[in-house]
Amino acid sequence: MDTTVGPATPAPEKDKIPINNPADISVIVVYFVVVLAVGIWAMVRTSRGTVGGFFLAGRSMVWWPIGASLFASNIGSVHFVGLAGSAAAGGIAIGGFEWNALVTIVILGWIFVPIYVKAGVVTMPEYLRKRFGGDRIQIYLSVLSLLLYVFTKISADMFSGAVFIQQAMRINIYIAIVMLLVITALYTVTGGLAAVIYTDTLQTIIMLVGSFILMGFAFNKVGGYDQFMEKYMNAIPSVISYDNITVPEQCYTPRDDAFHLFRDPLTGDLPWPGLIFGLTILALWYFCTDQVIVQRCLSAKNISHVKAGCILCGYLKLLPMFLMVFPGMISRILYTDEVACVVPSLCKKFCDTEVGCTNIAYPKMVINLMPDGLRGLMLSVMLASLMSSLTSIFNSASTLFTMDIYTKIRKTASEKELMIAGRIFILFLIGVSIAWVPILQSAQGGLLFDYTQSVTSYLGPPIASVFILAIFVKRVNEQGAFWGLMIGLLIGLSRMIAEFAFGTGSCMEPSNCPKIICGVHYLYFAIILFTATSIIVLAISFMTKPIPDKHLYRLCWALRNSTEEREDLHANDWAAEEPEEEKKEEEGKKLSCWRKSYNWFCGFDDKKPPELNEEEKAALEQKMTDTSEKPLWRNVVNINGIILLAVAVFCHAFFA
Repeated sequence: MDTTVGPATPAPEKDKIPINNPADISVIVVYFVVVLAVGIWAMVRTSRGTVGGFFLAGRSMVWWPIGASLFASNIGSVHFVGLAGSAAAGGIAIGGFEWNALVTIVILGWIFVPIYVKAGVVTMPEYLRKRFGGDRIQIYLSVLSLLLYVFTKISADMFSGAVFIQQAMRINIYIAIVMLLVITALYTVTGGLAAVIYTDTLQTIIMLVGSFILMGFAFNKVGGYDQFMEKYMNAIPSVISYDNITVPEQCYTPRDDAFHLFRDPLTGDLPWPGLIFGLTILALWYFCTDQVIVQRCLSAKNISHVKAGCILCGYLKLLPMFLMVFPGMISRILYTDEVACVVPSLCKKFCDTEVGCTNIAYPKMVINLMPDGLRGLMLSVMLASLMSSLTSIFNSASTLFTMDIYTKIRKTASEKELMIAGRIFILFLIGVSIAWVPILQSAQGGLLFDYTQSVTSYLGPPIASVFILAIFVKRVNEQGAFWGLMIGLLIGLSRMIAEFAFGTGSCMEPSNCPKIICGVHYLYFAIILFTATSIIVLAISFMTKPIPDKHLYRLCWALRNSTEEREDLHANDWAAEEPEEEKKEEEGKKLSCWRKSYNWFCGFDDKKPPELNEEEKAALEQKMTDTSEKPLWRNVVNINGIILLAVAVFCHAFFA
């Protein structure tokens, strides 16, 4: 075995641009034309002139675009780059993060969404405001959710997408980010949630077709599944020493348990108790309380469509193990010296970072295995996954900011002002996220997916705890929930700040963070944080006054079927009426052609919606909060939900 840096390991060809031929460029151009056409079609056919139309697609969506959008919103370029990269480094256990969702997506459709619909809410912080009263929990949760979007979603998606563009087109990472953002922001800012959901459906089809083709090429190249298992265990880089330093064996050899989903609870990189319990806590936070996911379900025509959409998403979540995890491991076999490099100077040449190059596993295979044309299709797949995630996050983030923060600052804001504020806020979020990208590049030893999950483990469990207790424990009150969130945040931030201050380190250069702080695996930390928050919430709630039932009808599980009228603890409307003077002034003006075009582009209605009388308002509210189902479809979706859970158990057992 060669143990020195030499000509056997050439540097990558920096000047050659892999995607620079008519076939690839044509496919990419056609892709963008089709996506923009679908976005414009959705803009034209849907109502975007009201807050309900822009943010909830008028609650008119059916199950199949909801399921596709749930999947596309969740599966971003972070998965193609990060999931494949972590698999190249550590084996199949990272696929357990995807399969855990099969259980939590059922919990979302059958337990959480019916409560949210009965509560008649647009955002998740709004639900907590109705459940507990006051503004402080709502504002706190909105701000924390926006921070999580920046740290774990927007910046990670932009970085991972740019890694692929950088490999494919050899351009600066920040130029790649800006190019992607311009196109992504265009139909998000103009189209609202309906445009996002319809384009997500198209993106899902493109993602699945492209990644299935690549999987076929990958397994063909490696010689089938049995050869894949054998060759992966021997995928060791040729250069394992430098400057008279020999790299420790565990840094460059594949793990002995690489093909085991459940790993040792003490020495495993992803211990099985953490994978079952810690990950379920994070999944409950993400799938059941996160605005990006729940907002898609709230746009459904009825609860049967919600459940069917969740089932479709669950079946689609089976696929990343085969479409991303296995190809990532095959990439290590085919390009061992680059993907599994351990010598910092070589890693820097291959992927511009010294901590490791596993993040290039998937892009590397696309560029080297795919023929012209199909390579362009796969670049489109990466763009699709990146854009579908970013559009979902931008829309949901602007909803949170507009409905939960801006309306507190401007209580008399008109609907037009609210939508303008939401769109401007998207631009601010993008700027902050780009600034975070350099920090993200070296975190968690260069393993992008591990970085996003670890940050979630430090900030997500208190939110999951409060939502679960809010729904299932009627006795929980505002004081308990607020102080549980505050103390949980302090505990989580103390770990997160310490980890970034000391550095997460890598196999070659471990972090010097004290064991008592960073020695606990992040999935175990999630369990500890969730338990501590729950104890604090319950203890303070039982020591203070309970909330009377009259304020809780249809807001918690025990009272979900109540028919009594609820007295809201916080009765202010979430969208203030436009002042009468402004209405009259608008109606009196004759709009210019330029103004009419601008209003159409941004989805502002030129005509005011008709005034509703009390009976019409009551009928509309009844429709928006209805959770009834036809017996036939209820039975169909319930049976399919049980089948999905059985499939989840089988998959875990087969690869355990």
